[in-house]
Amino acid sequence: MNVGGLADVVFLFDVDNTLLDNDQVTRDLRDHLAAEYGEEVRDRYFALFEDVRKETGYADYLGALQRYRLEDMRDPRVLRLSSWLLDYPFAERLYPGALEVVARFARKGSAVVLSDGDAVFQPLKVERSGLWEAFADNVLIYVHKERELENVERLFPARRYVMVDDKVRILTVIKEAWGARVTTVFVRQGHYALDAETVASYPVPDVVVESIAGLLDDDVLARVTDRA
Repeated sequence: MNVGGLADVVFLFDVDNTLLDNDQVTRDLRDHLAAEYGEEVRDRYFALFEDVRKETGYADYLGALQRYRLEDMRDPRVLRLSSWLLDYPFAERLYPGALEVVARFARKGSAVVLSDGDAVFQPLKVERSGLWEAFADNVLIYVHKERELENVERLFPARRYVMVDDKVRILTVIKEAWGARVTTVFVRQGHYALDAETVASYPVPDVVVESIAGLLDDDVLARVTDRA
């Protein structure tokens, strides 16, 4: 992790449905479960997945698998699911232009992953997708990242921040905490971002793009960096 003195600007990027199409990962998992274990197993796994999400506040695929295993210890087939998850080709799920965006912003300031998730699967996803290398080891993963802004400032002190995320709720909380010091960038990708009712219930972020590749546009880049 590259932690130095006070930077002019730090660019913070979410991962799931911002740089990486996590909705497609979930669809692939649903299809795999149905094909290999049947629809009943698929439906029960995802019911437990949602239970774990509500309890922890983040998606925990391995935690849901462990909970399913405790319910059905007599089905040895389920043990193979962990290999499917751990061997998943995450690099193939990066959105078009994601790595180019990271490289471009890294030339203008420090670029940092700021993600939610568990302590095993989420780091693995970042590593296997190639994002860990792209961000030069600048990776932060918390249970609730919006509650860790003081720690973000300690590790990556800066005069200004840019937060790129697909969740308007997260962007709103960060804007309320950092005010004019942060430029919020809303990427309209994934099911959270496309939930019109939820999006409308929050203030409009500083910059809105339809895809992560939209940040490669020179005019959009200028708007982001000028605001920062």
